[in-house]
Amino acid sequence: MTSKQVERRYLVIAGIYNLSASLIWGINTLFLLNAGLDIFEVFITNGVFTASMSLFEIPTGVLADTRGRRASFLLSVVIILIGTLGYVWVAESSGSLMMFNLMSVILGLGYTFYSGAVDAWLVDALAASGYKGELDQVFARGGIVFGAAMLVGTLGGGLLGTINLSLPYLVRALLLGGVFVVAWRGMHDMGYEPRTMILSELPGEMKKIASASMRHGWQVQGIKLLMLASMVQAFFFAWGYHSWQPYFLGLLQREDAIWIAGIIAALIAVSMMIGNALVGWLGRKFRLRTSLLIGGTLLIALAAVAVGLANNFYLAVGLYLLTGVAFGIIGPTRMACMHKMIPSEQRATIISFDSLVGNVGSVGGQVGLGYLARQQSLGMGYITGGLVTLLSLPILLVFRALRMPEDQMNGNEQRTVAGVSQE
Repeated sequence: MTSKQVERRYLVIAGIYNLSASLIWGINTLFLLNAGLDIFEVFITNGVFTASMSLFEIPTGVLADTRGRRASFLLSVVIILIGTLGYVWVAESSGSLMMFNLMSVILGLGYTFYSGAVDAWLVDALAASGYKGELDQVFARGGIVFGAAMLVGTLGGGLLGTINLSLPYLVRALLLGGVFVVAWRGMHDMGYEPRTMILSELPGEMKKIASASMRHGWQVQGIKLLMLASMVQAFFFAWGYHSWQPYFLGLLQREDAIWIAGIIAALIAVSMMIGNALVGWLGRKFRLRTSLLIGGTLLIALAAVAVGLANNFYLAVGLYLLTGVAFGIIGPTRMACMHKMIPSEQRATIISFDSLVGNVGSVGGQVGLGYLARQQSLGMGYITGGLVTLLSLPILLVFRALRMPEDQMNGNEQRTVAGVSQE
């Protein structure tokens, strides 16, 4: 395949996958509340999901780095389909916290087979096809497709939810079946040779790849700093996204207006698309990637605190959309910088380990801020989350002080897309 074909297939697969995922994003908290959980139990369930992702990240990353990225993605789709239908079954039967937590573990396992695998497939396939451009632009276009899928998915999920809160989950299952067929036919490993591995070899392979990943990942100062900054930012991100549904509808005093949640989720998708689209323009204005990372982080922190202080629905929504723009800028910029420091052989595992580190912060945020929201208010959760996000700024400043070539933008790097030295 040519690099254009690789990118096109990546965008199609990622688009359908994220469309299926985003169908429930605007109504998931409302779905769980409607099933009988309280706000703290909702975040216990979300925390279990994130914790299970942390638990399974390394084993599933090993599979992606041995059996191949395609196999890992296909397995992800099947497991998430099972977990999605399981959510509906639990809501219609017992609605118990324990059973929702069990389904969350299944969903967490499924998402870990996805994390790292598709990005690793893209980067290696681009390198094998002779791509010489900037990764920032590819990830930014991927982010725009993600935002468009999220726009359609969240708006559609909100409309479906007005009929029945289970409908978005059922439609998601149908889309997952569709993306499985597309990936089966169009996603083939390039620039990477899958290796046969039997079950008895898994512990040894995990130790081998995990050791190499630590050596090429956590023990590399630049990568470690980016991971730590992401962990701090993740403390607020997941909680903030799942909390706006009851918070904003409460400010509007229309907690039954599920279609409004769909519209807000769609606006968040648009805000992230705007941030993605700004990456190319900002890349021409700034010499260093850390300029974008630091500026975006500061905007997220200040806007989150302001959301918590706002007592007006329209003001709070507008301020929260600013965090979407900032995350849209930070995401592709950070991933491009990270991938330029990672060797191909450990790419999927290191990205999975990066997700694991981020998930640690996310679990802490969802449980901690969830408890704070129940004891005090959702607004106080936003204020606290924004203040915690500020703690990532010193970490990014230390990374900037390293003056690493990967921090350079506009083609000034000393590494190619595959991470091979040009010197």
